[in-house]
Amino acid sequence: MAANNQAERTYGNWRKPRSPGLGRLGLLGTMLLLGGLIFIVLAMMFFGLIPALVVALILAAMLTPLMIQDRHGRTALQAATARISWWRGRSKGQHLYRSGPLSIVDRGSCRLPGLLARSRAVDALDSYGQPFAMVILPQVGHYTVVLECGADGAALVDQDQIDTWVAYWGQWLASLSFEPGLVGASVTIETAPDLGYRLRREVMSNVSDRAPELAREVLEQIVEQYPAGSAQVSTRVALTYSALPKPGAKRRSLEEMAREIGARLPGLSRNLAMTGAGSARAMDTRQLAEAVRVAYDPAAQALLEDAQDETLDWNDVGPVATQEHWDHYVHDSGASITWGMSDAPRGEVLSNVLTGLVSPHQDIPRKRVTFLYRPYDPGTAATLVERDRKDTRFRVNNQNAAARDAIAVAAADQTAREEAKGAGLVRFAMLVTATVHSTADLGSAAAAIDTLAPPARVQLRRMYGAQASAFAAALPLGVVLPTHLQVPALVREAL
Repeated sequence: MAANNQAERTYGNWRKPRSPGLGRLGLLGTMLLLGGLIFIVLAMMFFGLIPALVVALILAAMLTPLMIQDRHGRTALQAATARISWWRGRSKGQHLYRSGPLSIVDRGSCRLPGLLARSRAVDALDSYGQPFAMVILPQVGHYTVVLECGADGAALVDQDQIDTWVAYWGQWLASLSFEPGLVGASVTIETAPDLGYRLRREVMSNVSDRAPELAREVLEQIVEQYPAGSAQVSTRVALTYSALPKPGAKRRSLEEMAREIGARLPGLSRNLAMTGAGSARAMDTRQLAEAVRVAYDPAAQALLEDAQDETLDWNDVGPVATQEHWDHYVHDSGASITWGMSDAPRGEVLSNVLTGLVSPHQDIPRKRVTFLYRPYDPGTAATLVERDRKDTRFRVNNQNAAARDAIAVAAADQTAREEAKGAGLVRFAMLVTATVHSTADLGSAAAAIDTLAPPARVQLRRMYGAQASAFAAALPLGVVLPTHLQVPALVREAL
């Protein structure tokens, strides 16, 4: 009998949004160049050669920061702006945070710092009467609900089943485009040491009083030895809704948001089970507060797991002290470094390309890999893919076309065809946070991430000057970073 060997599926065809322009210049730089050339011609006609040369030098000084780019695609203007903003914030003491009874924080509480300072959490009920927590960011009007999944992983699972999970995951992401008011979603995979408290409680609660002494001794040895060196892997999905369903509409109240999210939550949770995420349950305020507290204070994990009956108030989930440095972040009993994805895997990849990056690592006690998604509605998606096709062809026709340019045109055409057939369009990013016990261990954690990134075929860049904000965005709290930036989105996309 002849064996039927099926080729393994590959994935790819993601495209990085680019602004149309000449060479390395975006739309804003191209308009500045054309306008400057017109001024040079006018200056030469009316004032002579010397004024025209002065205008040309000024134009060159303005365009040079837009044309110089590093290997991550950041221009010299963006790097200089980040450095100046960091110096200004540091001079004002914005890199330091102190809370607690002896601080100036309201009522001496330990509130969350930075972007999450005004956040609050409330409990609500879904359409089935199950409780869930909503994290509210009033400054942007966002409401976030977090689902905790019991994913089993891909160990000893047939490749056909994995391909089916990936297909359903793609459908689930595409369905987010039809969610009214949804502005973002995130998936956080966190690995942390397993202290064994859950195993001890589960075993001891089921031990019979009439059990033989030998059986008791075996169970006690299992409870003591099994957790040594083991890791706890948690998967959380955060869905962020806006109180403004569309520009100019009336802002919805807390009750309206709780009712709408509660009606949609059971369906979203049920569909997640088909993606390999296992059973998905909404986290309540206590569970979410414990997860955030441990993220800022890793030493509190043992205390919170041992005291299961205690309730942690949201105003006390933040750290007592934090200090943001240019390249790392120190918070209570931990120190962290956060990287951002600057380039997605090039070419085609297999379904297990990120397995090593999300798996536990011996040099990183606590690691968080967060995937950020911003789906587009069908109308906007159709406009974007057609504009991307035109921009790609414009770049190829106005410069020496290389093999990569021809591939970019083919990828843009394929994206347009898939969108026309009903596929969704999602903008995605990735944040990787490594947390260690002291700053002396940051070097080993950074070296470990540098080793894990190449097999995953992703290009990571350390979030210099924005470690605190990136740390908060990597938490499953629904922080949509573009909505917190001061530079308008129109200007950012045109650079």
